[in-house]
Amino acid sequence: MATSGGVPGHPTFDLDRLIRSCLAEDLGDRGDITSHATVGENVTAQGVFIAKEGGVVAGVEVAERVFALVDDGVERRWSVSDGEVVREGDVLGRIEGKASSLLAAERLALNFMQRMSGVATLTSRMKERLGESPTKILDTRKTVPGLRVLDKWAVLLGGGTGHRMGLYDMMMIKDNHIAAAGGIEKALERADAYLGRENFVVPVEIEVETLEQVDRVMAYFEKTPKTFLTRVMLDNMVKKTGDGQYDTTLLNTSVERIGGKLETEASGNINLRSVEAVGKTGVQFISSGALTHSVQALDISLKLKTNGAA
Repeated sequence: MATSGGVPGHPTFDLDRLIRSCLAEDLGDRGDITSHATVGENVTAQGVFIAKEGGVVAGVEVAERVFALVDDGVERRWSVSDGEVVREGDVLGRIEGKASSLLAAERLALNFMQRMSGVATLTSRMKERLGESPTKILDTRKTVPGLRVLDKWAVLLGGGTGHRMGLYDMMMIKDNHIAAAGGIEKALERADAYLGRENFVVPVEIEVETLEQVDRVMAYFEKTPKTFLTRVMLDNMVKKTGDGQYDTTLLNTSVERIGGKLETEASGNINLRSVEAVGKTGVQFISSGALTHSVQALDISLKLKTNGAA
């Protein structure tokens, strides 16, 4: 799992390959036909990235690569770095070069920056609501297909913590796995047997929704001499009781019953209104799909000004 701020590790991810694929999606087999028709080959331009609202900026490094891959002759001068807090009106960076190159790259660069900055900003605000609580904010797999590394990178830049990257680097036993295995105990037994047989170690987490399930997990943990189980996901234990009001009684009781013997993670009904109360239960991790599946992009503009023919 990645540490805060850095690019999440992934065995097959290639940023340049992703950008080239996205450029091909936009340019198709004819390129930017509007610019071909209206912009002279030798016309140059300059542009300014401006934050239209405050937040945490992310995606600068990605935008840098977009312009470099379209035309490395484009001059890029960034005023901010990924993870910095910006205010409305702040200049984020400037570009200058062939107008046709800037026009081919601008939308993709903005799309990456706006989405990643939106994710980073929401993560930062959620973390702020926790105050001095040591509870960590986690991302989820509820990301845009193909953009998971960028979504999770943005969470890190906003001060969050990386959860599993995919199905390969952490074992998460959810309700459907439990049902298919024939129960909590059988699912855990099979997980332990698999990891022992394959001779490798990854974190193992199991999802529960009731106190009875918590007790069954703890009974298995305490009677099993060697288990790979590391964390319990306490799912949907935060209940909405009214407008902006949430009941965390079930979550609090579950954390107490686990008693620090296993890591605890809260999931479900996690938002800016509920996260503070959830953190006060003593749960160690809070995972929120809203960070990436319902995020609002940060408003960033790029204004171009034509210099004329070079």
